[in-house]
Amino acid sequence: MGLMKSWVRSANAAAAPFPLNNLPYGVFSAAGAPPRCGVAIGDRILDLAACERAGLVRAGGALTGDSWNAFMAQGMAEWTALRARLTALLAEDSAERGAVEPFLVAQSGAVMHLPIRVAEYTDFYSGRHHATNVGTMFRGAENALPPNWLHIPIAYNGRASSVVVSGTDIRRPWGQIKGRDDAQPRFAPSARFDIELEMGAIVGMPSTGPITVAEADAHLFGYVLLNDWSARDIQGWEYQPLGPFQAKATATSISPWIVTAAALAPFRCDPPAREVALLDHLKDDGPMLFDIDLSVTLAPKGQPASTITRTNYNEMYYSAAQQLAHHTTSGCPMRTGDLLGSGTISGPERGNRGSLLELCWGGKEPLTLDTGETRRFIEDGDTLTLTGAARGSGYTIGFGECTGTVLPAHPDPYARKTR
Repeated sequence: MGLMKSWVRSANAAAAPFPLNNLPYGVFSAAGAPPRCGVAIGDRILDLAACERAGLVRAGGALTGDSWNAFMAQGMAEWTALRARLTALLAEDSAERGAVEPFLVAQSGAVMHLPIRVAEYTDFYSGRHHATNVGTMFRGAENALPPNWLHIPIAYNGRASSVVVSGTDIRRPWGQIKGRDDAQPRFAPSARFDIELEMGAIVGMPSTGPITVAEADAHLFGYVLLNDWSARDIQGWEYQPLGPFQAKATATSISPWIVTAAALAPFRCDPPAREVALLDHLKDDGPMLFDIDLSVTLAPKGQPASTITRTNYNEMYYSAAQQLAHHTTSGCPMRTGDLLGSGTISGPERGNRGSLLELCWGGKEPLTLDTGETRRFIEDGDTLTLTGAARGSGYTIGFGECTGTVLPAHPDPYARKTR
């Protein structure tokens, strides 16, 4: 399939991130109106709340709220119907252009909000190159992967309350950090603040018991870019024996546009070769990864951005469908709006690594930016931006940006005032 042309001309360039082939969903506000559901087309947003009130689309009132949760819960038949209707309304030869055009809003004048109410957040550890790099740093190459890694997608339950939309500033966290003497830690701002380049999968349909990989794939509504901000020095002290806690609780940034599974269907690709056979509940069920180019830039305050890594979502060892299926094996209920972080997406070379921890090898190999500055970890004022795109024949499926600027830590919140 090539580019599907729209009467919104800005959607028809080969490099435009939001062509008719894409139609990603978000929540926006503009001109003093409250947040509402919209779809990106070219450099515009189609106000779906207004379209539903006008009878141009039908979703049982699910598009008039400030999140996509109500619509997602309606299931795949409704997902498919809305996408088909929007395609018809926005196609180059649409007879309804006159009725639709008044409901377009310029993206440049809109404020984007979280597109979903995040029910729960689980972050996985499913990138083999990342897991190998981190394991090598801390346990040596011979013990890089724990024994369970090739058998199950490892994860921890994160904080839904700290998921924020792209553009939200991130405050450097305080935390307890290992001192020179293990018996005497210190409380200080994180000096080894980091990012993790990930994709986020959004659960659209809930489940109440174990589901198969194929069923899980059908439950996934769409995908976003995800930055798992990580305080490595806090993490290094706290993670044994139960894993990350406060090191990962500061914030998780996601891009504002949900790119649907339907839009990504032409970019499905097979998983990597398996060294060991997966158990039946995790066995691959067709091509469930996606060919999505990913990159990260770092811009010091007042300076131009430097690209610090490039990789691809197809480097994952486990797909989002496998992650979701495994999540349900215990009978764990999954809710509409659950967010699954893929885990850091790294490739085989240094320039493909998805975190500064890997890029700078634990701080031992500083990264030189285009400006000549060096980084071991993020400094105050740095802006980190994740981008992603799947590229077809004459068109691009873009995600928009996932960006955040790191602000200095607050003064010691526990400092005692002296009289």
